Amino acid sequence: MAAVMRALSDPAAGDTDADLILLSGREPECFAGIFDRYYAEIHGYVARRLGPSLADDVAAETFLIAFDRRGRYDTARPSARPWLYGIASNLVARHHRAEGRLYKALARIGLDDAVEGHADRVVAGLDAEATRGRLAAALAAIAPGDRDVLLLVAWAGLSGEEAAEALAIPAGTVRSRLHRARRKLRAALGGADPTTVGEDA
Repeated sequence: MAAVMRALSDPAAGDTDADLILLSGREPECFAGIFDRYYAEIHGYVARRLGPSLADDVAAETFLIAFDRRGRYDTARPSARPWLYGIASNLVARHHRAEGRLYKALARIGLDDAVEGHADRVVAGLDAEATRGRLAAALAAIAPGDRDVLLLVAWAGLSGEEAAEALAIPAGTVRSRLHRARRKLRAALGGADPTTVGEDA
């Protein structure tokens, strides 16, 4: 009971995500701690993948689904982060056409928008805009499953093992998808890979 009261008064007071999810079975309000810890992060990830117009709805739905499925959460896993990213990735997959359109639009208009701006902004941002457009085009060309793995690692900062957990696929599959996606990015970007975060797949 003391743990429940502590979680209600301060959901982040030293409890693991698994603790909060377990407590939320008896006291649903405890799940607010999970929401408070991860909503901004999940929302930002979804916004990068689908754009701001869909991010509010998809992020909110991620937490509604998580709340509904909290009784099935494996409490041996102290962090709910991969689980939440897995739910978000599944929801993003429902919008794969919107994601592809977003990347294609960024590839087409990224540089044009910069050229129409003030001359100083153009000079300062030309290289970044050109790279962003090429990156968007490259992301649009990557198979959705490979793109999920790449962006969970590069944008969400998940490890390979966490990405495997999030997507419910073997770690070996994550490694091969990540390698394939990065190879395609490097080819499209002239050898550069802006998604590499310290490890080389």
